[in-house]
Parts: sequence; C-alpha cells; structure tokens
Amino acid sequence: MVDLLILLLFVGSGGAAGWMGVHLLPAELVNPSTDAERLRFILTGSGGGIGLLAGFVFKRLRLRLMQQVRTMPTDLLVSRAVGLILGLLVANLLLLPVLLLPFSGGVVLLKPLLAVVSNVFFGILGSNLAEVHGRTLLRLLNPASTEALLVADGVLTPATAKILDTSVIIDGRIRGMLACGLLEGQVIVAESVISEMQQLSDSTNVEKRAKGRRGLKLLKDLRETYGRRLVINSTRYDGTGTDDRLLQLAEDTGGTLVTADFNLAQVATVKELKVMNLSELVMALRPEVQPGDEFSLKIVREGKEESQGVGYLDDGTMVVVNDAKQLIGQRKPVVVTGALQTPTGRMVFARLENKANVKSSSRVKGQNKSPRDGERKPESSR
Repeated sequence: MVDLLILLLFVGSGGAAGWMGVHLLPAELVNPSTDAERLRFILTGSGGGIGLLAGFVFKRLRLRLMQQVRTMPTDLLVSRAVGLILGLLVANLLLLPVLLLPFSGGVVLLKPLLAVVSNVFFGILGSNLAEVHGRTLLRLLNPASTEALLVADGVLTPATAKILDTSVIIDGRIRGMLACGLLEGQVIVAESVISEMQQLSDSTNVEKRAKGRRGLKLLKDLRETYGRRLVINSTRYDGTGTDDRLLQLAEDTGGTLVTADFNLAQVATVKELKVMNLSELVMALRPEVQPGDEFSLKIVREGKEESQGVGYLDDGTMVVVNDAKQLIGQRKPVVVTGALQTPTGRMVFARLENKANVKSSSRVKGQNKSPRDGERKPESSR
C-alpha cells in the first residue's frame, strides 16, 4: 500500500509539473501558432512518465534503506542522520546566493536542477563522512564507554528484538529464558497476540480459558519485571490470522520470531526470517536420555499399540512404555530402551523396571535350579 502511494505521488507530481510548466518554456517554442493545449497534455504525460520512473527508483532506494536501518547499529544510524542533516544545511547555504541571482530565458530552469543535484551530493557526502568518522566522534564524546569501543571495533553487534508468539507465552518457559539472559534486546508482543489470549481466557472451554489466563498473567509479570523492555506493538496488519500478522511484523522490524509452533517456524524459515524455535532450543539444551537409564514415570494415557502406556518427562518429551496400559494414573519405575528423533520432537521408549527384574530373577532361579536337578539325577541313578 505504501509503495502504491509513493508511485501515485511521483506520477502526480510529474504530471502537475508538466501541466503548470508550459509558461516556463522559452518564447521560441510557445508562439501564437502553437497549440498550447496539446503541448500542455504532452508535457503532462511526459512528466507523469518521468515521475513513474523516479517512483520506481525511489521505491528500490527505500527498500534498501529500510534493510540497512534494520541491521544498522544505533550509534551509526544516529551519526549518519546527523551527517545527512549537516550536508543538506551546507548545500542550502551555498545555494542561497545562487538562487537569488536573476536568470533570463530557459536558464531559469537550471535553478531547481542545481538545487536537487547539490542537495543530493552534499547529503550523500555528509552521510558517508559521518559513517567513517562518526563513531570516532562518539568515542571522543564518551571515551569511557566500553560498549562504544566494542561497537566501533566491530566486536559487539546490536541485539535484535524478540517477537513472542502466543504458544511461547502460554508455555511459560520464556520467563526463565529472559531471567537467565538467554534472550537479549527488546521483547515485542503484538496486539493480535494479546487479543488471541483474551479470546482464549473468555472461552467456555476450561483448558483454553486456563491457557489464556496463564498467558495474560505471564505478560503482566514480565511488564512488572522488565518495564519498558517489553513493548506492545499496536500496528494493525492485514492477514487471515495471528501467524500471518506475526510474520509481517517480523519482516518489517527485522526482529527474531520466538515460537514453539513447528509449522510457523518452518514458514518463517522459508520466508528467510529470523526465527527461534523454542522446542529445538529445549532439545539442544536438555541432557540426553540414554538406554539403560532408570527413573520414575507417571503413566497418563494409553498408547497407539496394544498394552502401551504413555507418560511425559518434565520437559514434555513423550515416553512410550510397553505393558503399561493397565497402569494409567500410576507412577512406576521404568528403564529406557531406546529413543527416536523426529522433526517435531523426540520420543523415548521404555519398559517397566519390575517386569525386567521379574524376568532376570526367573532366569537366575532357572540357572540355580538346573544344577540341583543335575545333582539329584545321579542320586536317583544310584
């Protein structure tokens, strides 16, 4: 929408300049035999075409500038802005006596051309000089700032903003990640995410209502703890759902989308956006469960296969236990037999520890019984 408005503005400006610029033409070109109306329409069309080309050039420059601004350090951005302002000031001070000089005929058209060229030249010159020497000036103003030195040397890079998804907020582990310093920079929560959690908290479903209230309470605690670091983005984006709006927000701000939704993370990766999948992060940080490990597990539901029971570790990893279908609701010791890594998570397989002990004890009894029988056989033969 913004690009369309820019193109319309440039086309309208070019057309208006052609429409009103007929009287600026030299007298040799405009005489009583000249069709002024036809010439006016020709100049209007030519001005609109030139404005359209200028609009496309400005659109590309705007996209490149926005991309640079998103990834540019704050001190460099400020120094370049100051350099641009100083360059434009110098250009207009130099142009002032030139514009006051009287020109006759077609030479008067050189005034606006000279003004545009000089402003562009001195503006770019001031911005480039500030980019080279601006950080040195900041270091002179604040020489004791270690951060300024590290940024100037390229050692320290600015942290990107973290955009929270609804699933991450409801999950609750984002609080610990912020507390331990794992997430840096501003924390952005979109207005659409808050609206979605409010709808969940007003739902008639008990589970959805609990999730929504838990997410809103977490945001309230984060606001009290981190203050202005938590930013509520009220920009309204067009989209069919919260995920589409979050992707547009991540694209516009250049921030990192933090989510626990596998599909949303894949879509963000396809669109070449920065994304942090909380599930992958937890999988990378948690200790590996090795075959033979023993622990106590609560069987919460039955599995897909017969006689299987399913439980979950503290981090949400699903554990499939053989011969545990009849033990739903009970906590039993289990032994890990294997694990399977899938794109959506990790699955652990286990068996009941008491059954393993029963089998081993029966084996031992069988081994102890055979020598006695062997000893008895010779007695019977005797």
